[in-house]
Amino acid sequence: MWKFEPILKQTLWGGESIAPFKHLHTGLHHVGESWELSGVKGDESVAADGDDAGKSITQLLQEQKEKLVGKANYARFGDTFPLLVKFIDAREDLSIQVHPNDEQAMARHGKRGKTEMWYIIDAAPDARLRSGFSKAITPEEYAARVNDSTITDVLQEHHVKPGDVFFLPAGRIHSIGAGTFLAEIQETSDITYRIFDFNRRDADGHTRELHTDMAKEVIDYTVLPDYRTHYKTVENQRVNLARCDYFTTNLYVLNRDIEADYSDLDSFVVLIGIEGGCTVAAGSRSVSLQAGETLLLPATAGRIAIRPCRTCKLLETYIV
Repeated sequence: MWKFEPILKQTLWGGESIAPFKHLHTGLHHVGESWELSGVKGDESVAADGDDAGKSITQLLQEQKEKLVGKANYARFGDTFPLLVKFIDAREDLSIQVHPNDEQAMARHGKRGKTEMWYIIDAAPDARLRSGFSKAITPEEYAARVNDSTITDVLQEHHVKPGDVFFLPAGRIHSIGAGTFLAEIQETSDITYRIFDFNRRDADGHTRELHTDMAKEVIDYTVLPDYRTHYKTVENQRVNLARCDYFTTNLYVLNRDIEADYSDLDSFVVLIGIEGGCTVAAGSRSVSLQAGETLLLPATAGRIAIRPCRTCKLLETYIV
């Protein structure tokens, strides 16, 4: 079992919630993202403690191979850890974005695409985000609306509260809104097409690069009646939030000890602390997991025990 050093990212739109949520003492301000577990080249997570302290996730993978991620995952992804886990704190609206799928990203960039999901941890009373279109438009209308700054008029806005979940397949236009604090689970990819940035300028008066034409070709223009994920919390039981080719994510709300058996699961497991704290025991080893912490279990973990300290809330994710 491993914990990793967080990779903190200061952004123009970042807030001040990540450090206290993670119980970090830092002089950094406007921290928009904490990369909790990353195999992205140049931003690889480093083990925080234990015998493997100082080793990157890539080094661990090269050493342990399928014992770490599972046989099928190692055959599929090799020495790249296949998920990127983040906390995101938006003080201001993020840009309107879209991500290509694997086929498109590989053809254009030689990299994987990006399907992702959001779990809302906290939200201001008026917080909202955008996911999908609110009305049918053509690619030509899309381009015209970007040019005249009316693209947000045809996007579906959602007021959000803690516990809300949104699944975002590659191709879905989206944007995180001001006052939203969330956990993001995604494919290991850094490919983002920025569509619209509200005409903002940085301290030097420069606008950020837009990728209007590339985005136009990968957007899914389908209009759905509902973009939220609906689920019902059941205490002390696994509740599924998302299931796709790239990850399966479940929610645990625990007020008593439970056991989880991964003996038949050919995958690593990531546990993400959302609220409260617990102890995770595997064999003779026990590790504490608090809100704001992320724990990686190897594919050889087998049966584990999770012992909450009062009530705790965890996200569990893996690939099958």
